[in-house]
Amino acid sequence: MFKAMIETLRPRQWTKNLVIFAGLIFDGQFLQPIPFLRVLAAALLFCLVSGVTYTINDLLDIEADQQHPRKRNRPIASGRLSKKASIILIMVLSAISLVGGYLLSPGLAIIFVGYTLLILAYSLWLKRIMILDVLVIAAGFVLRVLAGLSVITVAYFSPWLFVLTTLLAMYLAFGKRLAELRLLDTKAVNHRKTLDGYTEPLLNQYIMVILTAILITYTLYTFSAHPGQTNHAMMLTIPFVVYGIFRYLYLIQSNLITSSPEEVLLKDRPLQIAIVLWGLSVLAILYLVF
Repeated sequence: MFKAMIETLRPRQWTKNLVIFAGLIFDGQFLQPIPFLRVLAAALLFCLVSGVTYTINDLLDIEADQQHPRKRNRPIASGRLSKKASIILIMVLSAISLVGGYLLSPGLAIIFVGYTLLILAYSLWLKRIMILDVLVIAAGFVLRVLAGLSVITVAYFSPWLFVLTTLLAMYLAFGKRLAELRLLDTKAVNHRKTLDGYTEPLLNQYIMVILTAILITYTLYTFSAHPGQTNHAMMLTIPFVVYGIFRYLYLIQSNLITSSPEEVLLKDRPLQIAIVLWGLSVLAILYLVF
């Protein structure tokens, strides 16, 4: 049962919570012990909160998941984890995350509550509404960034990064919708209602528009990464971003993506290398150049 509980929390998807460190890194506090530990604690607590929402979602989507070739093997859908045990897990983790979040920052606890309510609304209603389902996912990523900012004192965090976070989340979400549409074919609507409205040409157009917006937004951000600085070294990171989003686009169009984006991140080595090189170049520029 313990193994089934851990699987239900989907630790593979906890990579999403790395965006919580955005404020810490881009404000130049990554090497400061106390801010780092506070953000790390917030990230770990957010893992518990997201685990709670995944468990709630699985409880609500038992029938739909049983129609999916991969998701039917999830603990709750397959019966390996009972509904009663799932509810107890939700209650325990919710209490731990809320108390821990409040001790770190009352604002963080509020963000946890807001995120949980947002995902609950998504699971019950919003995921059935085209486009809005993807916007909700993007809002969840923005809340993650705000969670990291809420536990430290930040001198400057570029608003361009909020826009970029939103666009990247939408890019990944639309890519996932396209992968699901191709994987499930005629059974797609049984798994996700919005797939009845999405079509491959439409999703491809959405993806191309957002891809263009990402390139423009990130480029504009690099011009003003630090106000008052005449050094535009952050522009050197643009090639890594271009390669990363083009690589993901290639994976989508070549039908190599049959699962969630975070699982692709854990499997695709070229994409991993691009992200690591981008991260190292950002750290070098922010902490050695500026």
